[in-house]
Amino acid sequence: MKIVIVGGGIGGLTAALCFLHHGSEVTVLEQAVELNEVGAGIQVPPNAMKVFEALGVADALAETAFEPEALEARMGHSGRQLFRLPLAAAARARWGSLYLHLHRADYIAVLAAAVRTKSPDAIRLGAKITGYKQDAHSVRAQLADGTECVGNVLIGADGMHSAVRRQMLGAQSPRFTGNVAWRAVVPLEKLGKHAPRPTACVWLGRGKHCVTYRLRRGALANFVGVVEREDWREESWSARGTAQEALADFDGWHPTLTSLLSQAKTLYRWALFERAPLPKWVDGRVALLGDAAHPMLPFVAQGAAMAVEDGWVAARYLAASKSAADGLRAYQAQRYARATQTQAAARANAKIFHKHTRLGEFAAYAPLWLAGRLARTAIHERQDSLYGYDVTAE
Repeated sequence: MKIVIVGGGIGGLTAALCFLHHGSEVTVLEQAVELNEVGAGIQVPPNAMKVFEALGVADALAETAFEPEALEARMGHSGRQLFRLPLAAAARARWGSLYLHLHRADYIAVLAAAVRTKSPDAIRLGAKITGYKQDAHSVRAQLADGTECVGNVLIGADGMHSAVRRQMLGAQSPRFTGNVAWRAVVPLEKLGKHAPRPTACVWLGRGKHCVTYRLRRGALANFVGVVEREDWREESWSARGTAQEALADFDGWHPTLTSLLSQAKTLYRWALFERAPLPKWVDGRVALLGDAAHPMLPFVAQGAAMAVEDGWVAARYLAASKSAADGLRAYQAQRYARATQTQAAARANAKIFHKHTRLGEFAAYAPLWLAGRLARTAIHERQDSLYGYDVTAE
């Protein structure tokens, strides 16, 4: 079976590895002329790492990653710790695999190298899709240069602005959440005593929160900050802001955070939009995957992990089914509920992170403080359904 994958991001490249692993031929169509990523970090939880273990690339990912010692929560202004839970050894013992922090560029590089090792000509760069056509025997991806790429199945892994989804379901009308996210990466050596701890740390405050962690074996510090505001609505990974603007958003916050923003060479920001679950992901021989199928807010750090799981399930069901259409329908049936539930969990976390009154803060954060001291496993238990899931063992 020949699989055409639209999109050379994390979801598309992982899907390519999964299809190759299950015996299919693969072509990845990526519109960019080179594979690169905006300089930012990403969390790779145990449920995603189990797929990479099955694919044989877990060690390569771990080699350039950072494994956080603990998960912690702090108040954004004072830095007061609400809880600190062990994560490195605990992740392996409780959820069966590593919990890693990776630079997105490193993530893409490892996946692309693995695809090219298995199929040297599988990735086609500068290949922008304009639409698709299908019949009883094949599907044809139509490209901007007038050519076509023919396969038995087409997978739309082309992100939240998916051209494949637009043809399948029409234009969407996403809802602006009122939140804007900042991203920055800074060499740890520039931060001195204000370097973030070797943990995955969420910092909480009124109408905003941020997350800090380390990348590239501890050489880099990563910052993600989310602020409630209505005056900026550009949804773009590459849009930039200034340190002055970012510092104004986090005025008076802990020096760990303001130092990161002050030292950042480049700051990216993008508006967060919410999209309702789609009525379907499959159209005959065509299926959506990852953000194209279920874009989610970044409040459970599972967007890319869900795409990784998608790739494994799609490849496995297609390999086991009598027809492409049957395999894709089985893929959707298997994945739809889990992805939709994770979308809902991300929406719910936004409400937990952002409180606007002292009473609201007490009601939300006091139980976290108590759990961190009296019932530590309760916090880990909340992640069991996500991190403990092993899609390769089904």
